[in-house]
Amino acid sequence: MTDQPEAVPPQAQEVFGAALPVAERYVRLLATAGVERGLIGPREVGRLWERHVINCAVLSEAVPEGASVVDIGSGAGLPGLVLAIVRPDLEITLLEPLLRRTTFLNEAVEELGLENVTVRRGRAEEVVKEFAVDVVTARAVAPLDRLARWGLPLLRAGGELLALKGERAAQELTEAEPVLRKLGVRRAELLLVGQGKVDPPTTLVRLVAERTPERGGRKSKRKGDRSPTRG
Repeated sequence: MTDQPEAVPPQAQEVFGAALPVAERYVRLLATAGVERGLIGPREVGRLWERHVINCAVLSEAVPEGASVVDIGSGAGLPGLVLAIVRPDLEITLLEPLLRRTTFLNEAVEELGLENVTVRRGRAEEVVKEFAVDVVTARAVAPLDRLARWGLPLLRAGGELLALKGERAAQELTEAEPVLRKLGVRRAELLLVGQGKVDPPTTLVRLVAERTPERGGRKSKRKGDRSPTRG
């Protein structure tokens, strides 16, 4: 028997607004089917709102209106499915290679009635020719250098990769700078979102693509590559 989800916190109403009932249904799905299928650990059930759902929802503060989004390694839908709930103006593709996870995601999308979501089974490097989106998102998928190699080729020129990171975000960004230079990142910065809504605020690494890297993240033959500038 799993624990029960925590009571809906007051800040959830502020974050989700009219979409709160949909978010509540999603939390119940995570606490039941998500746990039963091994997508969410049983110990996480009592802190789904604070640690996972609201933490992902505040990502919406950094996503432009009407953007096309690919969420890499969506897993149980964090952050992509949450972003779709809170931002119906976005066109979101949940990209996930594992069948049991894509099955859950498809069922969740249908159950929640989300018309702005497509579930795509596959890895980023396998579908690179299918996408040229405004934003790529990811949470707890891979170290930043590897994530950049996967995510940046899915962006149009000038698009943004938004990676939810924890305490090591600044260190990861520093360590990844040589790779980011090769991949044509124009700007790299840390952002804090959700201040006053989650404690601590959610940390994002934001990468802006100067150009679209070649397939597999190889450097194109172009002069004048610059080091990514910190915001």
